[in-house]
Amino acid sequence: MKYCRKEFKTSVHRRSLCLGLMLAVTFGACAPAKKIVPIDTEQSIQIIPAQNVWVNVPPQKEVIEGYVDVEGARLWYWDTGGEGVPIVLVHPVSGSALIWGYQQPEFVDAGFRVIAYSRRGHHGTQVSVTGKMPSASADLLEIAKHLKLEKFHVVGMGGGAGLLSDFAISYPERLLSLVIGCTIGETGDEGYTSSNNTLLPREFWGLPAWLKELGPVYRDSNPTGVQEWIALEEQSSSERIRAPRQNDLKPSSLKEIDLPVLLFTGDADLYMPPSRLRSFSTYWKNPEMAIFLEAGHAPYWEQPIGFNNVVLDFMKRHNGEH
Repeated sequence: MKYCRKEFKTSVHRRSLCLGLMLAVTFGACAPAKKIVPIDTEQSIQIIPAQNVWVNVPPQKEVIEGYVDVEGARLWYWDTGGEGVPIVLVHPVSGSALIWGYQQPEFVDAGFRVIAYSRRGHHGTQVSVTGKMPSASADLLEIAKHLKLEKFHVVGMGGGAGLLSDFAISYPERLLSLVIGCTIGETGDEGYTSSNNTLLPREFWGLPAWLKELGPVYRDSNPTGVQEWIALEEQSSSERIRAPRQNDLKPSSLKEIDLPVLLFTGDADLYMPPSRLRSFSTYWKNPEMAIFLEAGHAPYWEQPIGFNNVVLDFMKRHNGEH
């Protein structure tokens, strides 16, 4: 299934173009894909039409599973191996290395070597020390060293995406690109963070994970998929362990990251609605952006066809000299 793409400025014509795109998708009209480029001083945003046909998680490729010993923990990972350019997948708080069933075979078939690991406090990873610990970036670095990854793409979702900027500041030479999805967004700017008071109030955190993270369209139209997501979430998370940063994050730190960056969210994401994605993007140097229609906080699961197309297209365009 191919997706068409439209682009819009983050200003005057956004609403009319979104409506036109949704009507086109509804009635089967799909314009050719357009290259996404900056418009004047604003960044354009890919609008990814929603899929409305649900498919089962495809058969998985064979993987090698193992552990990486780090200070205070053993990190569980799986690795498809091969000669392809590596992609490391970093899961959200609600997940683990188990959640990437829709991505693993598709990314391998696209020619990549695919790796995922469970962060501290999540399925498979064994934690012996919960006090003072290394940074989450240090854990990712140990994964890269253990698997002999010279350069790689990294895809982070939600809470897992939060460590990507810290890693890029410390180890830019290790990265080909950053894909940052559906994160609350950490910028080091108190003005940006202050919106948490209304966007994410205390009452919000008492909601069950499936209600906070899966969008209403998906919950209404694919109850089987909802139950499968809930089962993975229950299996994935044992406890949340907040690992420290290596760097004192400031707005200027993000601007200094000179790497290809893709930022995205779902149009029904309660953590990062489209307005916040646009705000978050201003802290980065020339990021690409995408919004998945009819998706909440988990487009990798709710809209996997569009998700895979967008991420693969981005990474293929930024494969360095490989």
